[in-house]
Amino acid sequence: MYDLTIIGAGWAGFNAAQDAKSYGLKVALVERSHIGGTCLNRGCIPTKTLIQSAKAFQQFKKSNTFGIVWPGSSAGFSANFSQIQARKEKIVQQLRQGMQSQLSAVDFFNQEARILDKNNIKLRDKQIQTKFILIATGSAPIELANFKFNGENILSSDEILNLQTVPASLLIIGGGVIGCEFASLFCALGSQVTVVELMAQLLPGEDKEAARKLEICFKKMGINVHTGTDAGTLDFKKYELILVCVGRRPEISGLEELNLNIEKGRIAVDEFLRTNIDGIYAAGDCTGKSMLAHFAAYQGRIAAYNIANPGTPKKADNQVIPNCIFTNPEIASVGLNEEKARSENIEVEINKFDFLASPMARILDEADGFIKIVSDGKSKKILGASIIGPKATELIGIFTLAIQSRLEVAQIRDTLFAHPTLSESIAEALKR
Repeated sequence: MYDLTIIGAGWAGFNAAQDAKSYGLKVALVERSHIGGTCLNRGCIPTKTLIQSAKAFQQFKKSNTFGIVWPGSSAGFSANFSQIQARKEKIVQQLRQGMQSQLSAVDFFNQEARILDKNNIKLRDKQIQTKFILIATGSAPIELANFKFNGENILSSDEILNLQTVPASLLIIGGGVIGCEFASLFCALGSQVTVVELMAQLLPGEDKEAARKLEICFKKMGINVHTGTDAGTLDFKKYELILVCVGRRPEISGLEELNLNIEKGRIAVDEFLRTNIDGIYAAGDCTGKSMLAHFAAYQGRIAAYNIANPGTPKKADNQVIPNCIFTNPEIASVGLNEEKARSENIEVEINKFDFLASPMARILDEADGFIKIVSDGKSKKILGASIIGPKATELIGIFTLAIQSRLEVAQIRDTLFAHPTLSESIAEALKR
């Protein structure tokens, strides 16, 4: 009998398995597809690999800006999308192998699982018994009634990763994180991209000023942006491909026999990640809390700890969750943005720094964007930050630590940041 059986080997399940083994538990990890889940196989890693190739291509096209002159015209060079895709597949495969090697002490079953009850799980060729179960089945793209995925001209964010040619024209329905990242990617590679978003701004929920800046940058790049627009009003015949990316839903199919408490399409868990069935926990996207890989990993580790230490459980209540968007320019945020802070009747102080004044941003020729810092006017504690600009996804880590540690403005402002760097812009923002 296993102490713990984990269903799903994505970021939640994988991290839970590692931690559970370190606590001395006998662990089984079951995955019907590839190890790594959505993030490694259909999300974070493949998309960012493709985006990095697109960025390299963009840098090459403006090589003259850096005083690099090629014999002949740079217009004679092109992006080889097949090779870009091959590089992506190679990186994903290497990371899969690396994850697999870290599970040497865990029994890994690469097959479908059916949970019979809280102690019994049916696999393809055997039935296993377990004391505890952790459900970490991830998420899947949301499908719209009028735009069903057909694998041909209407694609999900999973399916578009398998393209072998760059579409001449692409309509993206949904201007959230996924849609905006694909818009940046395919525009850089030569597609005529149109983004349609039903809400009033791109990236609903992000800082309005940052979202507006991204829209301006998109339009400069040649991306057509339609906010506050129903996709049904557009002429679909104008586009070679349609990408529907209006979010993801918890993957909970096949769990009907368990009588789990399901709320709004997600597995309901308490603050310790316990479901309504004794001995069964859930973590990651299937709980619908925050569909980010790093948060799924956090939940997986908390669940493993609580299963191993039932007498002293920890709450999965960390809400300092950085959000990173790998568009061009990048966007990142953590904590409260300006609109959210003001809605909570906080005495808000805003500090802002424009990358136009950053020597390093000028050196990189990436001076579009800004850092905006939200703090409490009374306590002077940093409450949140929104960044749009170069390396925003790396810089946000400083603010994540600041909020987690309840640091005050002066503690960051008086820190010595190296010069010339992008990070010194944080201290500069707080001097103003």
